[in-house]
Amino acid sequence: MRFVFSTAEVKRYRFPTHINDLVVDRADAQTSEVFVVVLEPGEAPPLHQHDDTEQVFYILEGEGVLRTGVEEAKHPVRTGDVVRIPPTMLHSIQCVGKRALRYIVVDCFVGGRPSKEPTWDAHVKVLCQQQGWDYEKVTEPKP
Repeated sequence: MRFVFSTAEVKRYRFPTHINDLVVDRADAQTSEVFVVVLEPGEAPPLHQHDDTEQVFYILEGEGVLRTGVEEAKHPVRTGDVVRIPPTMLHSIQCVGKRALRYIVVDCFVGGRPSKEPTWDAHVKVLCQQQGWDYEKVTEPKP
């Protein structure tokens, strides 16, 4: 059983809207997973929600704007901030600074690891299908 995971040894997923560097796969835990999100200036994932997951973000560097709810209320975020997203809350963060926004995400699954998506790759396949993204391009190794 592993207890320590290096953020220098990650699996990179390059979505059209952002990067996720997987640190702890949900397959290696019972109720959580961890990844680092990297948003270049202007980038933002689509507004979305997780029905079975509470998320906690720790902003490592950069500046962004968190949008929440149907009304897309805006909340500025910056280095050192902690963000909590409850289950079913629509949300997205956009990088608004001149340099990349980087933050750690800890997903906490309500009721344990999702049985329909028991690995991060399974989740990414579903996400790509929903968004019309090419899974092979998202997961191809980068030089």
